[in-house]
Amino acid sequence: MEPFPDIPLAAWADTKATLHRFEQIVGKVRLGASVRRNHWWHVPFHVTGRGITTRPMGGLDDNPVFAIDFDFVGHRLTVDVIDGRSVSFALPGRSVAAFHRELFAALDHLGIHVAVKAEPFDLDDDVPFAKDTAHAAYDPVMVTRYWQVLAQVAQVLERYAADFSGKTSPVHHFWHTFDIAVTRFSGRKVEQGPEVDPVTREAYSEEVISAGFWFGDRNMPEPAFYSYTAPEPAGLTEEPLRPEEAFWMPSRGSHLAILRYADARSAADPRGTVLDFLHSAYRAGARRAGWDIDATRSPGGVTDPLA
Repeated sequence: MEPFPDIPLAAWADTKATLHRFEQIVGKVRLGASVRRNHWWHVPFHVTGRGITTRPMGGLDDNPVFAIDFDFVGHRLTVDVIDGRSVSFALPGRSVAAFHRELFAALDHLGIHVAVKAEPFDLDDDVPFAKDTAHAAYDPVMVTRYWQVLAQVAQVLERYAADFSGKTSPVHHFWHTFDIAVTRFSGRKVEQGPEVDPVTREAYSEEVISAGFWFGDRNMPEPAFYSYTAPEPAGLTEEPLRPEEAFWMPSRGSHLAILRYADARSAADPRGTVLDFLHSAYRAGARRAGWDIDATRSPGGVTDPLA
């Protein structure tokens, strides 16, 4: 298995559109059944040895403790309850409407009841999940490839996260934007007015430098690694990035540091190249925003000065 398998967006665009909606349905169950955490850390998925998981939810409401897992090797969805009961069904051959119907039938059978807003979030249409029969493509080969890329990228992000001892998010996979990311925090609060939506206010209530990877979308139709600093400090784009293929890209009034997945794949040391990129983007943001870089260093995850 090469470090970063090829996964051009065009090769699985229809499958990705279906899978993204499958994950949004499960993600909304996770949102409704999980204990709220700062910066929405209770919302994303986490990578497993065969796919992604919600991790355990419920138990503090009227629902039993349960978890929902996507198996992208066997291509099944499984709902497990803490008492040992389980319901599983196959993923291929199902429309979004069929997936929605099957999942909520499984939850009902297991005595799990979660209210969700059953429609897409920030996608190309707003067709309610229960009525979406148009999205039904599912290429098992490309879905397995998607998980393999997630798993490989997650390990690189874990290695990057190890070098920072300050407040750091988990490495997690967001079902609304379909990216995998890890975020560093300076600890300084950010003033935001009432006109800012509550999702954004919670996500960016503190200064952050976030790093991650996405599979491509309508704004950038190819896979890429990225980093951004929020709020963006003045002069950020004057800072150098490494490797030389990396660049600053305008995005929604600010900028993203970008390293194309194709450039990382073609490098002599793909993982090392991505880490070099992420560290250069972090140093750019931290320098311009005035973070104490030395105070939060933990090379290789070590803070013990005698180690």
